[in-house]
This record gives sequence, structure tokens and C-alpha cells, in this order.
Amino acid sequence: MENFVLIIGAICIGYILNRLNIFSKEAPTTLNKFVIYISLPAMIFLQIPRLTFSMGILIPVVVAWLVIIVTALFIFFVSKMLNFSKEVTGCLLLVGILGNTSFLGIPIVGAYFGEAALPYVIVYDQLGTFIALATFGTFVASYYSSKSEISFKIIAVKVLTFPPFISLIIALLLIGTEFSSTVNTVLATFANTIVPIALIAVGLQLKLKLQKDEIKPFSIALLTKLIIAPILAYFVCYIFSWTNEVSLISIMEAGMGPMITAGAVASLAGLAPRLSSAIVGYGILFAFATTAILFNVIT
Repeated sequence: MENFVLIIGAICIGYILNRLNIFSKEAPTTLNKFVIYISLPAMIFLQIPRLTFSMGILIPVVVAWLVIIVTALFIFFVSKMLNFSKEVTGCLLLVGILGNTSFLGIPIVGAYFGEAALPYVIVYDQLGTFIALATFGTFVASYYSSKSEISFKIIAVKVLTFPPFISLIIALLLIGTEFSSTVNTVLATFANTIVPIALIAVGLQLKLKLQKDEIKPFSIALLTKLIIAPILAYFVCYIFSWTNEVSLISIMEAGMGPMITAGAVASLAGLAPRLSSAIVGYGILFAFATTAILFNVIT
């Protein structure tokens, strides 16, 4: 219960701070950079070395990529059928596909499954969602916007220089290593900042305005991200006969709300900025209810 109070409270604090104009417009970017460069790497180094090499490590990766591929194809064809503009299609391919699997995934999944689930949340996020953002996301933003050009070099640099990804690679090499109590305490202290800081940043960025002509793409994005994606994840686990807790964690991760960073990328690329902000904002709020329902269904 405490975790949910923290999640809702932190987002509300961020939203109120934003409405009162207490923080600068750059505050969310600063807070997110702190999480990306300090908090998340600390959590990675704290949690990943505790893993053991097994099929369990592959489950989140397989689930993440199959869900991303299938939902991307679904949104692409639906957008074609409904004659959405190029900008709206690009927007949906970002915020309707990529989930908030770290900033929301860590506190929400942690609340349901405990701290032992966090290594698998990180694997799902870094080897699934993040690489998809850096590759697929870069392609979508470049192809559907005239503001930038795409190249293999740009994609490779984004992936290889992302601090949490670098941390993950190093941490995977340290699996089985036991750190001293001092190191663990320092890492835990920094890692514990991820939830309040990240969620306050979420609240600072929440935009809930929606225009009438945006209702249809808005509905399709949230239907895909919050309902279709976890259903697909469930069937992937069913097909491969994965019935352990790692598979349940992966299904929960698939059902997380839209990724804030994907919304920022869509806005920067000029891909329906107002729509992308509304999808992310409402998606985060709705995700609290849909993930609660999802947890009760799969367990």
C-alpha cells in the first residue's frame, strides 16, 4: 500500500508544482537526467549482479520484442485504414508502442512482486524497451519527420553511449559478484532516489488536454498499449509454456503506460506534440487501474 501512496503522491506533487510554476520548465529534464545518469545505473549495479544465468533472463527480452513488433504492425495498419496523417501515425508508433517500463515499471512491479522482481524489470526495460527506443524510435522520429536524418551511426551511438545500457553490460559481467556492505549501502541510497524523482518528473510533465479530432488516435494508442500489449505478452508466455514469476513480471511490464521519453521524442520531432502529451499523461493515470486489473487476472 505504501508503494502506491508514494507513486500517486509523487505524481500529484509534480503536477501541482507544475501548475504553480514553482519549478522551471527545464526541471523535468534535469530530474530525468539525474535518474538516467545516477539513480538507474545505481539500481542496475545493485540488482543485476544478483541474477543467475538461466532461461529466466531471456523471457523478458523475448516478450518485450515480440510485443513491440506485433503492436507496431497493428498500429501501422490501423493508421493506414483510418487515414491518419503522417504525423499522427508517427506519434502512435512511438507512444502507442513503447512503455514506461522503468520509471513506472520499477515502482509498480516492485509493489506487486517485491524487490526480487526488479532485476527482470531492468532487463525488460534495457534489453527490450530502451533498445527499441534507440533503434525503432530513432527510425520512426526520422522517417515521419522532416526535421532529421537517420543513419546507422546515429542509432549505434545512441545505444552504446546511454548510461543505463553501459551499466547493464558491465553489471551482466558482474553476475555472481558480491559487493561489500559499504558498496551495497551506497548503491541502495542512490537507487532509492529513482522512484520519487522519476515520478515527480512524470507529474511535472503531465498534460491532460485533448481535442475532439484527437479522440480516435488517442483511444487506439491507449487500447494498444494498455490492453492489447499485455494480452499479447500473455499469449507469448502461453505459447512458450512460461508459467513462472518472471513471465508474470514480463506481462506486467508489457502493460505499463506510454513512455515519457517516447512522448518527448515525438514532440521534438513535430509528431502531433499535443496528442503525444495527452496519450502519455492519461496513459500513466489509466495504467494504475489497468495494471491492478492485470495483476489480479494473471495471478
